[in-house]
Amino acid sequence: MTSIRPAQESDLEQLAHIWLNGWRDAHLAIVPAALARLRTLENFRDRLNAALPAVRVAVLDGAPAGFVMLKPGEVYQFYVAAEARGSGLAATLMADAEAQLFEQGNSVAWLSCAIRNDRAARFYEKCGWRRVGTMIDHAETSEGPFALETWRYEKTLRSPSQR
Repeated sequence: MTSIRPAQESDLEQLAHIWLNGWRDAHLAIVPAALARLRTLENFRDRLNAALPAVRVAVLDGAPAGFVMLKPGEVYQFYVAAEARGSGLAATLMADAEAQLFEQGNSVAWLSCAIRNDRAARFYEKCGWRRVGTMIDHAETSEGPFALETWRYEKTLRSPSQR
């Protein structure tokens, strides 16, 4: 059974590992080596800790199996553990993220997807997101922003009762 809840400090280590493994799986072969070298377990743990109030956790069989990090109007980070892919957990987590953003007063949300991250792009499109173009994303790193061209997706949000 899947449930979604706010992240807790006790989740940090497991979520950092989900992020590291998911990031490597999706991005390692498609981003510049200079960015890949900055994506460490410590970096992900620190970023999760700093953003903890904006993180929602998907729990599967009693353990964290994915998370979403939100910024105003944005699905900022979205990761699901490899073993939970195909379980429906990602769609449940995305629906929760969209509901959270709608409740915060957003009628349209956006997200950034690494160019050539085709698996993620297919998932976003399946969830009703539209690719509206490319943009320069300034990825957060321990050495400051890292400029990276990405795909920009947008979605008009509706209340959960209107879906």
